[in-house]
Amino acid sequence: MSELGVEIPEVLLPQKADLSRWAVIACDQFTQDRGYWERAREAMGGKPSALNLIFPEAFLADDDHAARIENIHRAMRDYAAGGVFAEPRRGLVYLERDTPFNRGRRGLVAAVDLEQYDWSPQSRPLIRSTEGTVAERLPPRMDIRRNAPLELPHILLLIDDDEDFLLRGLGERVKKNAPAYQGDLMLHSGSIGGWFLDARDDWAFFTEGLEKLLRRSLTRYGGGGEPFLFAVGDGNHSLASAKGIWEEYKAKNAAANGALPVHPCRYALVEIENIYDPAIQFEPIHRVVFGLDFDGTLKLLATLPDFTSRIITSREELVRLTAESVQGNRFGIISGGRYALVTTSAGGISTASLQPLLDQAVSRNSGLSIDYIHGEDELFRLAGDNSATGILLPPVQKDGFFETVARCGPLPRKSFSMGEAEEKRFYIECRKLFG
Repeated sequence: MSELGVEIPEVLLPQKADLSRWAVIACDQFTQDRGYWERAREAMGGKPSALNLIFPEAFLADDDHAARIENIHRAMRDYAAGGVFAEPRRGLVYLERDTPFNRGRRGLVAAVDLEQYDWSPQSRPLIRSTEGTVAERLPPRMDIRRNAPLELPHILLLIDDDEDFLLRGLGERVKKNAPAYQGDLMLHSGSIGGWFLDARDDWAFFTEGLEKLLRRSLTRYGGGGEPFLFAVGDGNHSLASAKGIWEEYKAKNAAANGALPVHPCRYALVEIENIYDPAIQFEPIHRVVFGLDFDGTLKLLATLPDFTSRIITSREELVRLTAESVQGNRFGIISGGRYALVTTSAGGISTASLQPLLDQAVSRNSGLSIDYIHGEDELFRLAGDNSATGILLPPVQKDGFFETVARCGPLPRKSFSMGEAEEKRFYIECRKLFG
């Protein structure tokens, strides 16, 4: 499997876990809503929970950064030694997830080889970043992973399986058995079931399917013979941080003959999903600019080619018009109860023309900051007064996604989201990492 960039992991699952307490949403969600994380703390009810093993990014800028990481690592050691987990089990985990928005989403938990991944824009590895990676965002995330006893994945990798043969076939094979876990997720986020794949013929089916996709990538995307098997659908910075820790470890433990050191941190635990799964909806990641008002935002965007704007009288109309297909792009502007529709002839994915303008504005004015928002409700809430302006982005298309990444490299950062915030990956599986 090494040529395919994958590895069969030793998976840790909590014993007899109540998923509504144990499983917690990805740490990079609800970054502007600390109340969500307080409700998650209440939902765990003092029981063992993955919430004690992660660092929600809503708190990443707080002054207690080092102490919080120390507490997380201590909780990992305590859970690993205290009977919270069943014995490690080598295998893949096939998942089916129902969310408040979609049913039957399939996934597969596996480990991937970080030697087959590189986030730099010019690279064309087997596992490719889909969005621009901000190097300045990596150090605090690397601090969390460095020397962490356990790893919990929220990274989602996409495969380009328009025939839907791989995950569908694995599900048909494994669902004859009892699930390893099954239950509801906290805070009305749906339900999930997981089945172990630990038979060699199942692994062979998985390998053969990946080989088929790998061979097809050589002709489907061009690329001069550079295979492209996995696209990072979610968790770009988490995977880049894992790569950074592996590079650190490799540099400190290099063998005299140049052989790579053997260590679990060479791999990262991920969930693999099919981009064409009908239960996966690509959603735009909206922008909110703090410190910039309605008129200031329109003035900033007026530099877009063939810029036009018009006032819109209702939220419903703004959402509908922004979603319409047009030549070029449209953005909805929201601030303090005022709405406007901006149109530009700038084509391609919407973030390609928008993000450079926002970055320039922030670099010129220290009073401005940007956050990236999943979901329209949260965007409209944050832009409810004049201290911030929300920018509503149009939908993102799946067709041609792999071809675009293969041809152009990573998209601008935070260009798309796989579903609504409540549909993001929940931490369930763990893997031993350091110590």
